[in-house]
Amino acid sequence: MKKILLVEDDTSLRENVAELLELSGYNVCSASNGKIAVDMAEKEQPDLVLCDIMMPEMDGYGVLEELSSNETTRDIPFIFVSAKTEREDVRRGMNLGADDYLTKPFEEEELLSAIECRLEKAEQMKAILAEHPKKKDHQNEIRSLNELKNFFDDHGQLLSFKKDETIYSRGDHSNMVYLILKGVVKSCGLDEEGKELITSIYAEDDFLGFTSLTDHLPYEEYAVAMEDVELAGISKEKVKAILEDNKSVSLELMDLITGDLVNIKKQLLQMAYSSVRKKTAQTLLMFCKAINRDKQGPLKIARSDLAGVAGIATESLIRTLSDFKHEGLIAIENRNILVLDKEALAQVN
Repeated sequence: MKKILLVEDDTSLRENVAELLELSGYNVCSASNGKIAVDMAEKEQPDLVLCDIMMPEMDGYGVLEELSSNETTRDIPFIFVSAKTEREDVRRGMNLGADDYLTKPFEEEELLSAIECRLEKAEQMKAILAEHPKKKDHQNEIRSLNELKNFFDDHGQLLSFKKDETIYSRGDHSNMVYLILKGVVKSCGLDEEGKELITSIYAEDDFLGFTSLTDHLPYEEYAVAMEDVELAGISKEKVKAILEDNKSVSLELMDLITGDLVNIKKQLLQMAYSSVRKKTAQTLLMFCKAINRDKQGPLKIARSDLAGVAGIATESLIRTLSDFKHEGLIAIENRNILVLDKEALAQVN
């Protein structure tokens, strides 16, 4: 039975999460503040640490720093759980070496999925280190997808694009891979009649521009900034070298790309067979997830872009948005769309 150290100063939340984890088959030990957590981690040697940030005695950042500097605890997977949602807070946690970052409030499935994923990656890393024990002492080794993103953030070439500016065009040679630091990007293709089709939406903390790492093939699509965008770019040769040296990162990246392919297939099926109402509803939910993440702000998206993703005429989309507004599913303020009822939208047929 895997052991999880839960660090949370809110008594009610700590007890509820501990109960959830125990019912899910985990052995849970709890700490009410960071100082207790550090001592407990060294004594109990948990398989994973689930830690809040804002706490008395010692905050979550301090806990991670202490555990990372200790030979006996530095390799324990560490997940932050916090109400702090700003990019600077997330990036600070990742820079310190956290394996994941969940924002409150979270769904039970989201929490359990993150824990299972981290435990699985830890087992994979143990297997890799067993085959290549010398790598464990490699100071500059990139051990996870989050650390790869940190590498982009710290060492990548910084690029800025204004809204509606083209980032790369179809036919350009794909020499770089990008991490989006700020903003939203659409990837587009053209049909035989020259009509634009939005194939993917990329937001903050997403990778952009992945093509073959063995050949400098031209881009099959073009990418455009949907709002002001900041990118960090690394050459494909450097990315390839990192992945060749770090099998666990390659596995995580494969999982990420596989997930993207699954989503694209779902989008194609939706465009082919769903009703206009369902296409519009699913597109709104997709933009909410990609752009707002866990925030509740309005969607500042052009109607033409929404229609392009949904695969319907702009006029049809506008009529459907009007229907959704009258049904109380969304609100429209200054052409911005505020989703009011995600659950109801998900049930639209």
